[in-house]
Amino acid sequence: MESESVKPNVPISIAREQQLIRLLMAYLIAGLLFMVLPGTFLGVWNLFAISNAQSATSVPAAWIQAHGHAQLFGWIGSFILGIGFYSIPNLRRVSAWSFWEGWLTWTLWTAGVTLRWLTDVYLWQWRILLPLSAVFEVLAVVLFLAQSIQGHRMQNKLKNGLEPWALLVVSGTVGLLITMIFNAFESFSLAVAGISPAFPAEFDGRFLILSIWAFPVLIAWGFTASWMPVFLGLKPLKSKLILAALAINVLGIIAALAKPLLASSILLLVGAICMVCALRMFERTEKPAKTQGVHKTFPLFIRIAYAWLLIASLFAVWAAIEPAAAGVAGAGRHAITVGFLMTMVFSVAPRMLPAFLGRKKLFSEHLMFLALLLTNIGCLMRVSSETLAYQHYASWAWSLLPISATLELSGVVVFTTNMVGTFFQPPLLAPIANKAAKEGYVK
Repeated sequence: MESESVKPNVPISIAREQQLIRLLMAYLIAGLLFMVLPGTFLGVWNLFAISNAQSATSVPAAWIQAHGHAQLFGWIGSFILGIGFYSIPNLRRVSAWSFWEGWLTWTLWTAGVTLRWLTDVYLWQWRILLPLSAVFEVLAVVLFLAQSIQGHRMQNKLKNGLEPWALLVVSGTVGLLITMIFNAFESFSLAVAGISPAFPAEFDGRFLILSIWAFPVLIAWGFTASWMPVFLGLKPLKSKLILAALAINVLGIIAALAKPLLASSILLLVGAICMVCALRMFERTEKPAKTQGVHKTFPLFIRIAYAWLLIASLFAVWAAIEPAAAGVAGAGRHAITVGFLMTMVFSVAPRMLPAFLGRKKLFSEHLMFLALLLTNIGCLMRVSSETLAYQHYASWAWSLLPISATLELSGVVVFTTNMVGTFFQPPLLAPIANKAAKEGYVK
């Protein structure tokens, strides 16, 4: 009798979970491909060319922007959208089994980022394809937001409002939509009156601040506030300070769009400091860190990531004081995209994705450590050598740029290998799913 009562519910739950895992896998695989090929590989290619010519202007601006777009939106954006769909409360009840909204969003987002990369690199029919790619990306984010709002509605009623970490994630998602709207506006403007698909330097500088600080930084803060107190054994978060950090960060972004970059960079630095204090990231912990299933250096690299965030914020202030210092601005952007964001992803993904994917454990803890070590050494070398070389402080620093790029590419390849190995681990639900399939419940 007991097995009969379970039969109608268990197979349905298994089927829906498997559908969600397939959807998440699609986003993760797309993100890895964007990270390795048009993202990191093109970035390495660009850096070798810059190093050989000893000039930051030796590579077309469109190529550099293609690399950045693939990394920021193709890789990190795909990961966040995939995890977002998987994590939406009540999605298993409010959506059909096919989860067609998630697949349509994946199709639009992947097509949009791919078209943007091809347009910037090959310049073929760019007046048509550049705005088309932007439209695809806006539609993808709108679909995700609509599904997310529907899925979160019941939870908000039960909890009487959003928790601070959830507010950060929601703000980051809204920031992504605003970023994509700005991207679409400029893409249409260039298609009508521009001479190339590359964003003008002045607009691109402010667009990058919006792209980074309004989207992945806020979501990284939200995930940290949600998961790290437990995993790192941190003291209770300072919720009011989190809200203050968010408000200051938004003011910094608005200031950047309004063009006073020094005020913007100072506000962003203050917001970052407030967030680090609110998370109590560098305070003595009250409980031991939970490192089961990941490398024991996991807590260290999370803190290193937040150290990179502060370094990047300081570089932004320096760049605002000296607007002609292109090397300082570029080094600061690299510190936040690779030092902070990549270190966060390379630390958190091995901790969370095996559970999300229904796998027993990470493929290799040692590969996790190696990926983090290589990318952080490469990032340290890149930030220091770019500052020295681009500002003409030391001519020998040009030769370090390709080495830093090679180290980072090696870290990316190791991380990708570890993730692919995890994907191929046997799912924990496999025995139950096979039994249900034999009984005719799961196809």
